[in-house]
Amino acid sequence: MLELRHLATLQAIDEAGSLVEAAERLHVTQSALSHQLKDLEHRLGVALIVRRTRPIRFTTAGGRVLALARQVLPQVRRTETELRRLAAGQSGRLHIAIECHSCFQWLMPALDRFREAWPEVELDLSAAFSFTPQAALVRGDLDMVITSDPVDNDAVRYLPLFRYELVLAVARQSALAGARAVAPRALAEETLITYPVEHERLDVFTAFLDPAGVAPAALRTAELTPMMVQLVAAGRGVAALPNWALTEYLDLDLVRAVRLGEGEGVWRTLYAAVRDGDEQVPFIQEFMDTARALCFSNLSGIRRAAG
Repeated sequence: MLELRHLATLQAIDEAGSLVEAAERLHVTQSALSHQLKDLEHRLGVALIVRRTRPIRFTTAGGRVLALARQVLPQVRRTETELRRLAAGQSGRLHIAIECHSCFQWLMPALDRFREAWPEVELDLSAAFSFTPQAALVRGDLDMVITSDPVDNDAVRYLPLFRYELVLAVARQSALAGARAVAPRALAEETLITYPVEHERLDVFTAFLDPAGVAPAALRTAELTPMMVQLVAAGRGVAALPNWALTEYLDLDLVRAVRLGEGEGVWRTLYAAVRDGDEQVPFIQEFMDTARALCFSNLSGIRRAAG
């Protein structure tokens, strides 16, 4: 009576804590998810969750099924990985360049898990801060580029990882700390702390300041996110960073985060760029699946991207 999709559903509900978010993760409507859950409970003749609680609480029976899901689903995924490797051959190369400075936070666990599943794939990693990685990708020097700035090129496919909000980190004592949102002109009086790359490769310029014709009062660079946050906390400037990259510093009350612009703010999509056709390579598909899963398990405030 139990099927793998039922186990996946219960696991998604447990991880999400609500039917609404679980439905989003499973790419179904909340109504469809509720119907599927009621159908399963009817088949088993027992309630699986206690409704009207947040986060959702499982019944004793639901806990037993959830425990089964936690045991069975990883085994199924490992077997699927092994079958992919057998079907595609067990060797290959995945040389990755990163344009996102703060991406090391989630990428390293993804690479560790990928290396365990595909030990025969030659894995290499570099920071694409001093060269144009898309050109190297087309030439074949690289196999993947992590970027938020797609460039039109028929030879490249951009596979979405997730969407994130770009927010402004300010000192607790800053006049901006109490603001709900800031307009571009507010940065005309601030020192903007950025990573040491061209303005054309920084979201705060391309998506926020440049369209408004605004430039910051001064610029300062720092290579590492923790260094940038410490400078902001000391009142030496402000920094535009992905919302998920600030989570631990906000929890420590080192800085404040302020929305950029009115409405929804500034949202960007992070992509994995590969050569056209390589998106069908089994180990690249496996890496994408692993990276997305870990992102949504470990990062706060991100959204699923279309496509």
